[in-house]
Amino acid sequence: MGVHSGDGRDGWARYWRDPERPVEAMHAHFFSHRFHRHSHDAYSFAVTEVGAQRFRCRGAVCTSGAGMVMAFNPDDPHDGEAAAELGYQYRIVYLGPAVVRELLADLGGDADRPVALPLFDRPVSADPRLGAAVSRLHTALLAGPAAGPLVRDERLTAAVTAMVRHGATRAARVRAPGSSAGQAVAARRARAVLEETYAEEVPAQALAEAAGCSRFALYRAFRAEYGLAPSDFQRQLRLRRARRLLAAGRTAAEAAGEAGFVDQSHLHRWFVRSYGVTPGVFQRATGIVARTAHS
Repeated sequence: MGVHSGDGRDGWARYWRDPERPVEAMHAHFFSHRFHRHSHDAYSFAVTEVGAQRFRCRGAVCTSGAGMVMAFNPDDPHDGEAAAELGYQYRIVYLGPAVVRELLADLGGDADRPVALPLFDRPVSADPRLGAAVSRLHTALLAGPAAGPLVRDERLTAAVTAMVRHGATRAARVRAPGSSAGQAVAARRARAVLEETYAEEVPAQALAEAAGCSRFALYRAFRAEYGLAPSDFQRQLRLRRARRLLAAGRTAAEAAGEAGFVDQSHLHRWFVRSYGVTPGVFQRATGIVARTAHS
């Protein structure tokens, strides 16, 4: 089952997460809520049910209307806001790369063979079969025990199969426009530093020295390679760490401190801006159904 955030002028959100594997889902209707530019470490597939959502992803402004599917690869930076007076209502599932890889290995008949993960070159798809597969999976996930593990696994397999058949490629990720090989190296060096020290305050000059370039050159290279400024990427790492801590049962205050946020309110604010629900809603999303304000 999942946790449902309260009805209000900004809408509602119902969240669910699997306690044993990286599979999550949200059903939401937002009006004025704007998602800050962020990314997930999972595949994200969303079916728009009502209204329309406008978002920026991979250098383009996209709109997903009723019946359309949004497809984000892991680490695809994107934002989001209403593109209609009705706001937008959608169902979204998050699938960890490990889950997708395992299912693709099963489909290929060789679980021991390395599997190339699919990538989606179009953030929006109008394929009705893909939309139906995602919706059926989402319904099973939020149904909890009423659906049963066999139904959930069957629909998960069907959804991944549909995703690969309708819109996915196995090509390597394309480097962002304006990014050279040298810039990519500098960006990767800086990323390694941020991943090791995400909870610490890293001066821009120290990060640039580690990358082997000027601060301006690093900012430009990092944005070209990852679609985020280094500070935004650092915050993303902190949010992901906080999610893991919350899922493990730590309090919001403990998660905030260990992940590098100033305090609990600082974590709360960025959690809502990036994920649409509060840390508390996310933490309680296994095994219960309730409502609580997300704003």
